[in-house]
Amino acid sequence: MLKWLILFLIAFIPPIIFVIYIRNVEHYQREPWTQIFLCFLWGSTIAVVAALILEIILDIPLSASIQDYSLYSLILAVVIAPIVEEFTKPLALRLKSVKRELLEIEDGFVYGAAAGLGFAATENLLYEASFLSEGLYLFVILVIIRTIGGCSLHASATAMTGYGYSKSIMYGKPLLMVLPFFIIAILMHGTYNFIVSFNLLGGILGIGAALLFSLLCLRYIIGKIHAFDQNF
Repeated sequence: MLKWLILFLIAFIPPIIFVIYIRNVEHYQREPWTQIFLCFLWGSTIAVVAALILEIILDIPLSASIQDYSLYSLILAVVIAPIVEEFTKPLALRLKSVKRELLEIEDGFVYGAAAGLGFAATENLLYEASFLSEGLYLFVILVIIRTIGGCSLHASATAMTGYGYSKSIMYGKPLLMVLPFFIIAILMHGTYNFIVSFNLLGGILGIGAALLFSLLCLRYIIGKIHAFDQNF
């Protein structure tokens, strides 16, 4: 029981800190904590379960048609997982109480990031539980990588879809307007997974490249929130 409590704290505290930071990037009309919490909760529970179910459903025809395990794993990580996860996470913004708070363009970034970080928290918990068998040294390294890369990636990718959704609400446009931003989110997520899966530059350099990519994505999102907020 104590082990799971410690793992829970390690997995959830960093994403919560990320949420607080991103929410506070805005200086004017910051988002209410209740709606931020709802998005985080959605991402950490419903989005995770829905993504798992959809991935299992999509995995059946994929595993049956592809015999090469390496190719199968790559498609699962780079195509299936990004599409499914970037679909389930931003649905948090469709909650009535959250949708009512989409009063500025940058709000979609904030709520999208909150949902993404909720997803990252639960995903971190599941991964970190599996890291325990690797020994303390590797466990610490893997946790750091997951905390930085996973949190940054999920926050920034889902924030892009959230931004598209807030634009559609603000401008009274159809939901189809969200599609380009949803595709960008998938590409961001898929690129990160591709770098991690392939370790293109070999071992540590490959992981470093993936972390740099995720941090640059997050920096872009934070910069956009700040820029829109300054135009208030």
